[in-house]
Amino acid sequence: MQELFSVTGMILKAEPFGEYDRRVVILTRERGKIAAFAKGARKQGSRLLASTNPFCFGEFKLYEGRTSYSISEASISNYFEQLREDFEGACYGMYFLEVMDYYTRENNDEKNMLKLLYQTLRALCHEGLDNRLVRYIFEIKALALNGEYPGLAETEKYQESTVYTVSYIVNTPVEKLYTFIVTDSVLMELKEIADSFRLKFIDRKFKSLEILLEVNPDAG
Repeated sequence: MQELFSVTGMILKAEPFGEYDRRVVILTRERGKIAAFAKGARKQGSRLLASTNPFCFGEFKLYEGRTSYSISEASISNYFEQLREDFEGACYGMYFLEVMDYYTRENNDEKNMLKLLYQTLRALCHEGLDNRLVRYIFEIKALALNGEYPGLAETEKYQESTVYTVSYIVNTPVEKLYTFIVTDSVLMELKEIADSFRLKFIDRKFKSLEILLEVNPDAG
């Protein structure tokens, strides 16, 4: 009998496989990003039907086959249901999932990336925070955690508050990231900085971001 093991993580994406199964990608604390199959997950009444959708965070019990993992059980502690009821919020959330799928790798230590993703989605559900600010914080911090943060260009003259804010984002623990708001002028400079980093360091476009900006150009 195959031995089960547990991982804690979040589902980044899910896609149909065969007639009733799903293939999911999970960002885990223990093994980095992994792909797994959920057999029968698309059948009505399946115990894996609700727990193998994007945004699901919790504990997954897996067994390892010769070439892939399979999910046996899932215990979800947060479904992030608010994002399923808010189209714009869902677009932001899917964008964050896409970015994490881009950055992370199997068997890498991705604990901080998982923590960043979880705290970012929680911030996205917080009515007191501007979604644009959440996005720029996420983009800058993800770049820093990936070891690619280049520092601010000396040729650009940013407000002192903006320079301080970027330094805070880069250097503060993930748990304390989403604890502030900024003025509109600082927000616009953060947008400029985050956009320039994304164009320089990420070699692909993200479908969810394109949809978000089509629906609400001001979201960018």
